[in-house]
Amino acid sequence: MIFAAYDQPDWVHEFLGILLDKKLEFIYESLKGAKFDLIETGGGAASSTLISPALFEKFCLPYDKKIHDALHDIGHISTYHTCGGMKGLFDLIIATGTDASETLSPASIGGNIEGPEVYEALHGKVALIGGMDQINFLEKGKPQDIKKEVYRLFEVFGRGGGYIMSTCDHFFEAPKENLIAYAEAARECTY
Repeated sequence: MIFAAYDQPDWVHEFLGILLDKKLEFIYESLKGAKFDLIETGGGAASSTLISPALFEKFCLPYDKKIHDALHDIGHISTYHTCGGMKGLFDLIIATGTDASETLSPASIGGNIEGPEVYEALHGKVALIGGMDQINFLEKGKPQDIKKEVYRLFEVFGRGGGYIMSTCDHFFEAPKENLIAYAEAARECTY
């Protein structure tokens, strides 16, 4: 699809328009009145580790903005998922009209977010979600290191509110003591 964006951009826009129409139909017919706290949109195709800001602006922004507008129109809140690749996209993420941005993934798990640059760019404009390296901390780490990382993430992303502590992605195996350490430390992080 990335090659097609260069070779056949009109076809890509036509295809994305068809997908958008189906998504908007689903939103207005199936999500109105549904009880969700947050609806995730976006995905790996919107990651700056995959596409350039210019491709994002041309092939993601116009469609994702309409999806967020529709969700807001029926009373839902959205979070925009970029698979951890956010550098170079901060202003464009805001322009999508999303309410929150995730996953704040560090380079250790394939993202490109390491610290305060995302906070400085997005704080007060969209909420932030994520940041916890689920592999190197929750699955393989020690409880004391997990607690230290939770406090660091809260200091980097949570100053002034608007942050939901969460892992950057799914995880499947984690020692019970690591999950307890994660929950205990997160519970201590209050605004």
